[in-house]
Order: sequence, then structure tokens, then C-alpha cells
Amino acid sequence: MLSFYVTTVGFYFCTMLTVLTVYIFLYGKTYLALSGVGESIQNRADIQGNKALSVALNTQFLFQIGVFTAIPMILGFILEEGVLTAFVSFITMQFQLCSIFFTFSLGTRTHYFGRTILHGGAKYRATGRGFVVRHIKFAENYRLYSRSHFVKGLEVALLLVIFLAYGFNNSGAIGYILLSISSWFMALSWLFAPYVFNPSGFEWQKVVEDFRDWTNWLFYRGGIGVKGEESWEAWWDEELAHIHTFRGRILETILSLRFFIFQYGVVYHMHAGKESTSLSVYWVSWAVLGGLFVLLMWFWQVWLWQLR
Repeated sequence: MLSFYVTTVGFYFCTMLTVLTVYIFLYGKTYLALSGVGESIQNRADIQGNKALSVALNTQFLFQIGVFTAIPMILGFILEEGVLTAFVSFITMQFQLCSIFFTFSLGTRTHYFGRTILHGGAKYRATGRGFVVRHIKFAENYRLYSRSHFVKGLEVALLLVIFLAYGFNNSGAIGYILLSISSWFMALSWLFAPYVFNPSGFEWQKVVEDFRDWTNWLFYRGGIGVKGEESWEAWWDEELAHIHTFRGRILETILSLRFFIFQYGVVYHMHAGKESTSLSVYWVSWAVLGGLFVLLMWFWQVWLWQLR
């Protein structure tokens, strides 16, 4: 088992399971919050005095996932350097933001390993050794980490916000913090780690140059022979190359259906149709969203016309 873990794909499989556990936990909590099942079960547990059920509903096991993944490293330090030196080394690593880098690389391995399992096409993927070596432009960071980290980080943050808004928690703010602190840490690490470790990332001249380079990349049209580094359109085609097959489209569609779960619940929790639970309320929400999108596109076209 150890040889499987160390020398083959065991480590990557374990990494993917860690992230999947976070997703399952968050979507489960979101379902309990939006459906009202969580509040109903909690009230029943309070009435019956069922402490075990109450504790299970408010478990903080997510906080322990990060600790468990760090235990092998801590034990290795203890064996090599002794307890005191290992403790000092571990604290020093936290000041060096190693936890943020580790969490970010966790997302890299999970994304590409999961994509390879679903669609094939295994190849070498950079894991972040370019951090803190040179200044990386914003457009390059976006190309590298948009699909693998930024989108997923926003998804995790959205789930946490929905749980905060509609969830039921007897423990109040402290309970929510204990439940979500590690998930917030993961979401923020995925969203901001490339900029935290980017040399001169917040220097004003670099920011201006990065913004100019990013807008040029966005507005440059793709075409034959145009690479993803030159055009957003060409980059998008490259990013979606793995789902050009019928099987890939089916799998991605099934995975994307998860977004309808909390969109459906949020619409009804807004009481847009008062007490109505008709599907017409749900479709009206899509009509409003479509109208906002059309309005946004109209403003976008007007802005482009003014630039010309």
C-alpha cells in the first residue's frame, strides 16, 4: 500500500479525495440549508434532547482535514530533527505562507488528475515552481489558473456565503467559523495565492502594464495559427479541447448540473413568488437573468463602439 501511495498515483488519488470531501460537505450543507431539512432535523434533535444528532449536524471535521494531511510532514520533521526543532520549523513554514502554497498546489493536482480520469490526455503539468522566481503577468496567471483554481475558488466561496445566508446553526457565529474556516482558507488560497507569491505584483507600474496586456489579450480575436497566449478566444478553445467529444460533453454537462441545485433553492428562498412553489417562479428567475445578460452585452457593445 505504501509503495502504491508513494511511487504511483496513490498520492494524487488521496489529494483528489480530500478536495472531493470538501465539495461533498459543502453541497450537503447547502442542500440542508436551502431545503430546510437541516433546521427541521435540528429542531427535532432539540425537542428529543438528542445530543449525538445535534453534534453530527454541527461537526467541524473539515477543520481536521488540513491537520491530518500535515501529520506525515510533522512526524518526518520530528524523526529527523527532534520535537523542538520540528515545532520551530513548522511554525517558520507558516510564517512563510507554506500552507497557502500547499493548498494551492492541492487544487492543481486535483483539477488535472480529475480531468485526466474523466477525459484522458495525461501530460506534464507545472505545479507552481515558478512562484516567487519572476513577475508573472495577470493574463498569464489567468490562463494558468482560471479553470483549475479561480472558478472553483469562487464556487466554494459562493457555497459558503449561501450557507451563511440560509443555513441554520444553533452555535451562532462561532459555530459557522469553526465549520467553514478551513473551506474559506482553501477558497481564498485558490483565488489569491498567485498574486500573493507574485514578485512586484502590487507595484503600480506593473499593475498598469498587466492591465494593458490583459485587455490586449481579451480583445485580440483568435484564428488559424493564433495561440492561447495571444488571444482569449484561442485560449478558450484550448481549454475546452477535452470536451469536444460526445462523451466529454455528457460528463461535463452532468457535473455542471450541480449549479442548478443551489440556484433553485436561492430563487425560492428570495420569496419572489411569495408562497408559490410553482416552477414558473424558477423560470421567471431565468428570464430576469437573461434580461440582465442582454443589458450587459448592450453596454459592452456601446463601450466598444466608443473605443473605436
